[in-house]
Amino acid sequence: MKTVRLPTGERVPAFGLGTWRMGDDPSMRQEEIATLRLGLELGASLIDTAEMYGDGRAEELVGEAIKGRREETLLVSKVLPENASRQGTISACNRSLRRLKTDRIDIYLLHWRGTVPLAETVEAFLELQQAGKIKAFGVSNLDLAEMQDLWRAPGGQSVATDQLLYNLSRRKIEWDLLPWLRERQIPVMAYSPLEQARLLGNRKFCDLARTWGMTPAQAALAWLLEKPDIIVIPKTSRRERLKENLCALDQHLTPPQLAGLDELFPPPKGPKPLDML
Repeated sequence: MKTVRLPTGERVPAFGLGTWRMGDDPSMRQEEIATLRLGLELGASLIDTAEMYGDGRAEELVGEAIKGRREETLLVSKVLPENASRQGTISACNRSLRRLKTDRIDIYLLHWRGTVPLAETVEAFLELQQAGKIKAFGVSNLDLAEMQDLWRAPGGQSVATDQLLYNLSRRKIEWDLLPWLRERQIPVMAYSPLEQARLLGNRKFCDLARTWGMTPAQAALAWLLEKPDIIVIPKTSRRERLKENLCALDQHLTPPQLAGLDELFPPPKGPKPLDML
């Protein structure tokens, strides 16, 4: 498994498992659990979830999937901005720990910025770290100005990652945010790397991928995995699709292939507002 280095020095899998909308359909529960367990077996030990997903149902499903396998799992979860006050963050973390049936979260993120000052949320993260309830903390959906605010907050420079919407069709972060993060060796955790499967409906892209002997999903993921500081967290509820996605780790795009993707999905030509889902 390819790994990405966090600012702490710890290396984490470059390929993780998303869980948005898992746990919503009872008829899919056993297949979703089996998919997460297969991911662990195949080295995709990073599982990303959040208290928001299904009002905690995704965390409960993850807790069931990792039962007896906690030590091989790297758990990421998130606190909602309306819960991100100092005491609210601590309470939300404790609720997530109960649903996940564990004593710690490896990386705990602020889901997006709300009205609570970032410094107050960071204060709670540091307290949770000291208590051993989280190992590292980060953020999600924070743009450049917000990251700069976080960086100025006491303790904010310990941020481990910024989880962002990033894929071939969503490249706005490349203009200013991604360079800023790279200067500080903060990796991006790319959510919706397949644009919720919409990339798989782009006929020109699909034709291009197939000429390279890849499925469209593998080509889209391989484009992100070529970068040394990107963690991809595609979500799938099916084991067969997971196996297909994981094969992207064996694909390496050539300069002409990368140029072809730039032509089809041009990089940004100026700053634009951050995309998020």
